Amino acid sequence: MDDGFWYSIPPTHQPRIQIGSLVRVPLGGRRVRGYVVEIGERPPEKLKPIAGISGRTPVFGPPLRDALVWAAHYYVAPVAVMLERAAPPNLPTQPPANLPTQPPADPTSGAGRTHAKGEQAGLGGVIESVLADRRRPPMALLTTWEDMSWLKQLAVLVKAGRSVLVIAATTTEVDLIARQAQNVTDRVIEVNGELDDAAITERWSLAAATPGHLVVGTPRCAAWPVTGLGVVAVVEEGRRAMKDRQTPTVAVRTMLMTRARLEGFAQIYIGPTPSLELLAGGAEVVTESPRAWPLVEVVDRNEEPPGSGLVSGRARAALDGLLRRNGSAFVFTHRRGYAPSFRCASCRELRLCPTCGSRPEPGAACPRCGTPSAPCQHCGGTSFEPLGAGVERVRLELERLFGDQVGDVESGRPLMVGTERDLAGLAGVGLAIAVDADGLIHGSHFRAGEEALRVLARLAGRVRRGRGHRMMVQTSQPEHPLILALRRGDPIEYLEQEMSERRRLGYPPAADLLVVEIRGEVGRVDEELREAADSDVAILGPAVTYDAHRWLIQGRGLGSYKLALRPLVQRWRDSGTTVRLDVDPLDL
Repeated sequence: MDDGFWYSIPPTHQPRIQIGSLVRVPLGGRRVRGYVVEIGERPPEKLKPIAGISGRTPVFGPPLRDALVWAAHYYVAPVAVMLERAAPPNLPTQPPANLPTQPPADPTSGAGRTHAKGEQAGLGGVIESVLADRRRPPMALLTTWEDMSWLKQLAVLVKAGRSVLVIAATTTEVDLIARQAQNVTDRVIEVNGELDDAAITERWSLAAATPGHLVVGTPRCAAWPVTGLGVVAVVEEGRRAMKDRQTPTVAVRTMLMTRARLEGFAQIYIGPTPSLELLAGGAEVVTESPRAWPLVEVVDRNEEPPGSGLVSGRARAALDGLLRRNGSAFVFTHRRGYAPSFRCASCRELRLCPTCGSRPEPGAACPRCGTPSAPCQHCGGTSFEPLGAGVERVRLELERLFGDQVGDVESGRPLMVGTERDLAGLAGVGLAIAVDADGLIHGSHFRAGEEALRVLARLAGRVRRGRGHRMMVQTSQPEHPLILALRRGDPIEYLEQEMSERRRLGYPPAADLLVVEIRGEVGRVDEELREAADSDVAILGPAVTYDAHRWLIQGRGLGSYKLALRPLVQRWRDSGTTVRLDVDPLDL
């Protein structure tokens, strides 16, 4: 049904029908909801008439429609599923007639100064240059976003009668940004995950019908129509929450970069570390200060004897001094399992897989490449000790040292322990400690290094600027390129090295990856996947789990293959098979 159906427009509906209108149409003996995607000349006597119009506001215009159709093909999703992402949960309503109006103004007044990659510039100049040329490449503004000074500059555009869309990963962060935005403009529309369908529809209708608003929302708003849209600002676009886990696995960044090309609004991506996909998309890197995050102190765990505990002596001394000064600290571990990484009990070298370099977890084989577990590569030792741990193990050790001063982020205690998901609700602290950086760096997926830098830089961003305030990173590899990047406060050199490695391996963004997962009867799926491929497409698998078969499809460009895959996927689903497609997967 991706090609749609033609209907005639009754004379009574002609003035109200336009691209993006929600309509009711007869189909197969019943009435169904549809979206108007094209209006053209056809013999009316051969067409059934539209039965009615639903809602008073079109769901999308031609540019947004084109972006949604492109995304449907890119993510191998039904067109109707992508079009629905632009719509509110309920039928669109008419916004109130007594809305306050904004006096017209020139949003580019005083603008025109541009900034080259790596140049230090005040936020005012950065925003001015974006407003001067909204079709310029996306901008990666390397900064911690908590000070919200960029909101004051975006409010200038709102005052000029244009709209701004701000996307943040979680409801907590949306609430924080919206509260700060209300200090600089009274035209804020907040869309968080706690609103009911009626409230979301009301805010959708207001943003879609009236310009001059600052819309702050979760990733669901990336496909919303926002009238008069001048700038979209995305906070930490590389976060996992910025990509849907279920089919279609749409990434906020990809959706907005496509929309910007078609709709002509400017893009600002705010955060300490841009993703490789953003850099590959031609983003202009702009820095506000010499460091993208506060100071980082590296603690070399090789200097400590085996059995010295999860928290090093230097870190314990720093915590003790901070607590004596009535400060607050956050101790970070990146998982809730037992031990993220191990080191040899004899030579204290980090245990790594000899084939792919990832950190092997307890078991008979490496979880990334399947290589059988082996003795220490340096000394041949077979005894290994854990270097990191989950939250509970870290908390127990700290409680033995500092008693009831230890708790979680919501406890109100000065020494907090948590994972990345706790960072959104964490106020600025005087000291942050990453217990086990090596467990992140040598993760079992191809994005492990990029992900580690993003998470650790985000953790550093929770440290308040000021004398003596810092983040401490415990590692057994103090000269690792990622650790050196953390110390410099600049991610670009390390990310460029990662980009070169991705090109060598044929991983995104240098190439395309697609995961096909089948649950239920497999039938001829393997044969059909391979029959649709040409010589430039590699198909690996199937990998069989207890309830699914998974294939990995890899190539320098999978556009043609995705087109061939669309009817196959639809046929498999029509037969009752559960199919999940993950385009640009985050984990392998």
